[in-house]
Parts: sequence; structure tokens; C-alpha cells
Amino acid sequence: MKKFLLDKTPKLDFKKALKKPIPIKCIQIDEPFQVESIEGLVTGKAGDWLMIGINGEKYICDNAIFHKTYDIID
Repeated sequence: MKKFLLDKTPKLDFKKALKKPIPIKCIQIDEPFQVESIEGLVTGKAGDWLMIGINGEKYICDNAIFHKTYDIID
């Protein structure tokens, strides 16, 4: 079994990929909250985002990560 370590990039022939621009539903929640997700019950902080994915799955996105990876569309 191959093992990949956290602090070492393996010498493999990596390809580049771009995430598809698939719209999802999201809302910023202004108080601590819990969501039943596919990973089980998870807790979000005030300011985190409740996301609903393309298959209806619910998950939480940290506010700082949200702003680095998503743009709100109208």
C-alpha cells in the first residue's frame, strides 16, 4: 500500500484539474448551528455557511474558506 505523508509531495506525474462551476445553495448562519451531514452531526460556528450540494447533501463551510473558494451569483 502506498503512503503519502503530509509534508512531502510525491514525485508523480500530476495533472492539473479545474473544479467545475456547479451552482450550489448556501446561506451564512449568524449563530452556532448543527447539521446532520453524510459524515454525521457536525457543528458550525457563527458566521459559517450552510451549504446544500448537488445531491441535496448538507455541509458546513468555514467563512474564511468560503470567501477564498466561492463567489455569490445572482
